[in-house]
Amino acid sequence: MQKLKSHRGMKKRIKVCGTKKLMRYQAWKGHLATKKSSNRKRRLRRKAGISSANLWAIKKLIGK
Repeated sequence: MQKLKSHRGMKKRIKVCGTKKLMRYQAWKGHLATKKSSNRKRRLRRKAGISSANLWAIKKLIGK
């Protein structure tokens, strides 16, 4: 059986940190930033973890 290819788009969006946790960028940050408060924009800069419900599917997509 052939090897599975990893999903290249997902691989670019998800990072694996040192403790093997999967981290993602947050949504709602792309545009229309003037109406968002600076506190909100600062919070959105941080990476967020992946929920446990989606963890197995994302690991399969990125080839882990």
